[in-house]
Amino acid sequence: MNPRDLIETARRLAPPGAAQSTQADLRRAVSTAYYALFHCLAAAAADLLTGSDRSSEWHQVYRALEHGKAKRACRQQGALQAFPMEIRRFAEMFVDLQEARHEADYALEGEYSKPDVLAIINRAGNAINEFEQAGVRHRRGFTVHVLFKRRQP
Repeated sequence: MNPRDLIETARRLAPPGAAQSTQADLRRAVSTAYYALFHCLAAAAADLLTGSDRSSEWHQVYRALEHGKAKRACRQQGALQAFPMEIRRFAEMFVDLQEARHEADYALEGEYSKPDVLAIINRAGNAINEFEQAGVRHRRGFTVHVLFKRRQP
């Protein structure tokens, strides 16, 4: 799953301008933006641990990333201080968007505004861009941190 394709799908669900979007479209756009971040992280983990050849092992690692564990790891601000700001922002956005996805998918009350949803989509797209530009060395460390909780001394 290509994270950039998911961001574009979210944008189609909530097109800027006067075009109307239903609440269902706006909620799906929020959910899709989160999944763009999730798939970005899953691919980075699979690439790190198996290479980028899309082998059966790659797919197994890709599918092994757990939403809850990834969120908990992304919340560990102390451990994340060793990483560049781009990685820390990605981790923060991952947590924020996972919570937003749960609300969008399961909360029955509340209305979503298109400007708020567009802001979420843009922040998610920026987080992915920064994550990818942060460099393999740092991304690998972050991915290992997310997948395998390290004990603090």
